[in-house]
Amino acid sequence: MQSIEKYIEENKDRFLDELKDLLKLPSISADPVYKDDMVKTANAVKDRLLDAGCDTAEVIETPGHPVVFAEKIIGKDLPTVLVYGHYDVQPPDPLDLWDSPPFEPVIKETKIHPEGAIFARGACDDKGQMYMHVKALEYMTRNNELPCNVKFMIEGEEEVGSEHLEWFIKEYKDRLHNDVILISDTGMIAKDVPSITTGLRGLSYIEVEVIGANRDLHSGLYGGAVANPLNVLSKMIASLTDENNHITIPGFYDKVENLSDEERKKMAEAPFDLEEYKEKLDIDDVYGEKGYSTLERGSIRPTLDVNGMWGGYIGEGAKTVLPSKAYAKISMRLVPDQDWKEITELFKKHFESIAPKAVRVKVKPHHGGFPYVTPIDTIGYQAASKAYEETFGKTPIPQRSGGSIPIVSLFEKELDSKIILMGFGLDTDAIHSPNENFGVWNYLKGIETIPWFYKYFTEMSK
Repeated sequence: MQSIEKYIEENKDRFLDELKDLLKLPSISADPVYKDDMVKTANAVKDRLLDAGCDTAEVIETPGHPVVFAEKIIGKDLPTVLVYGHYDVQPPDPLDLWDSPPFEPVIKETKIHPEGAIFARGACDDKGQMYMHVKALEYMTRNNELPCNVKFMIEGEEEVGSEHLEWFIKEYKDRLHNDVILISDTGMIAKDVPSITTGLRGLSYIEVEVIGANRDLHSGLYGGAVANPLNVLSKMIASLTDENNHITIPGFYDKVENLSDEERKKMAEAPFDLEEYKEKLDIDDVYGEKGYSTLERGSIRPTLDVNGMWGGYIGEGAKTVLPSKAYAKISMRLVPDQDWKEITELFKKHFESIAPKAVRVKVKPHHGGFPYVTPIDTIGYQAASKAYEETFGKTPIPQRSGGSIPIVSLFEKELDSKIILMGFGLDTDAIHSPNENFGVWNYLKGIETIPWFYKYFTEMSK
């Protein structure tokens, strides 16, 4: 395995060029306009997997966007690693905040990445991290270093809640048999502080609509006499949290797992510089639920956030109207043992109950997923830890993430497998934001580390 660093050095330009080609494809799953690009991207991933050494690879149709499934089987008596990733990306809006076009990848030096970072939508989430696994497989197959079987399941709907992946898993369950599921769609604490994600928050995503009069109204003739849906919606949303930033929906916290003082103390041992955190985000202070640290607020506590709000006139100049409708998109990040379907129903019931009679309210659930926590005493975790030790020279820190991968808990339920989250991103990668990027060093370090996981997992499985 010592030859991997040499192999990466000899091929790094090609590895980067191939990733750039993949990033040029606008695989935006949320927008039907990009349906053809989704298919093009799926086929591109299939072709790359075949080039990397998979025996078979195919694009499998689903009721939604297709799934790419591939495998390399070298022995029926050997363990099997199932790699999960996604080729779809978030919409790039707002486009005017990008320093370079989102689907024209460029490598630029940054303070954190003096060796350069790839700027493009999907660079880190998740095309860059997913493609690390493809190149790691290439190294192992071309150098006769693959110690076990490997399967790939790369979907196209993660950014919209993996709506049809449950269908795919149940339909193709026999082909998905594995001993561990490996995912790189998370991050680590810092470039010099490796970590393994041991928990993900769940998600409930909702759209609300507040309806007033049957048309937009003149704000002089009707202002003060008829409800303004934007004003009402603003008040309703503001009431969802109290002065301590505690969520006010009845029953919301009933099933929240409360960590012990000892567990919270252990979490606090993770390296974290609050001043550096604020500096990176260019904010004067942090903000969140009273009684919890910034790290806790972003990982072990549930949240409610407005992701977008609109209505009325937003064009140039002035137009004095009371809008007939107002809208908002709201996400709630959930923690063990909250059930996203129950939370969605609690939100709907409460939001409808607080609406004044002067308006009507519609609540439209979009998608969601359950929280997930993985133990650190499994063979998979231990193999991942040893892999990081090989390439970083230090033991990774277990940490809970504030993000969500909605389908993860279903993997364990349907496939009876533990999930290992080996992420190589950083919190400065601007995922879901303009100027998303992925450090060249992180990308290549992922390719270097992943084969060690295969080696140790196979050895420890005997």
